[in-house]
Amino acid sequence: MAIHNTAADAANTAVRAFLTEVGEKYWGKIFNTGTGSGKAIWNKIKNEIFGGCCCYCGKRPDKLQLEYLIMFNREEYGLHHPGNIVPCCTDCNKRKKDNNGRHVSWEENLRIICTESGQEGSFEQRRKNIMKHHTEGEYAYPPLTDNENHSIRVMAESLYSSIKTEIEKSLILYAKLTEAFVVKEPEK
Repeated sequence: MAIHNTAADAANTAVRAFLTEVGEKYWGKIFNTGTGSGKAIWNKIKNEIFGGCCCYCGKRPDKLQLEYLIMFNREEYGLHHPGNIVPCCTDCNKRKKDNNGRHVSWEENLRIICTESGQEGSFEQRRKNIMKHHTEGEYAYPPLTDNENHSIRVMAESLYSSIKTEIEKSLILYAKLTEAFVVKEPEK
């Protein structure tokens, strides 16, 4: 539970809801990884495709988390889609950042994790396994055109901006209404 919510939090949630809806458009059905068929697909990806192991470090922890290859945010605009999710452990689910403070790609993140753990020789095989899941088979991520990616980005940015603006306008309206209609007790 969040302790402090901001307009940016609400706007980011709206962007993720939009990316979920677009992902489901391409998938052709609802993809809720918490219940039903979506959960069964997530479990198959974790346990059958990746053998219950973290896709980055290869460890088999008690609990694997869902990681988006193309990040599910305003930075990369990845869709909530079976081909965009992979299992990873808690330690690896902290995407590294570059010198400019931007998150690195999943491939660069994989390279860093393999290098830092002394498993450089595992990089190419793990990359191939992830790419196979991401681009081939029944769960392949849709091959979006540049125009589709651009449209998703423009819509998400517009949605983010609109939500933040509406919250700011609501606060201004609240201040005006409070000033006009809230009876203040006289100071004693």
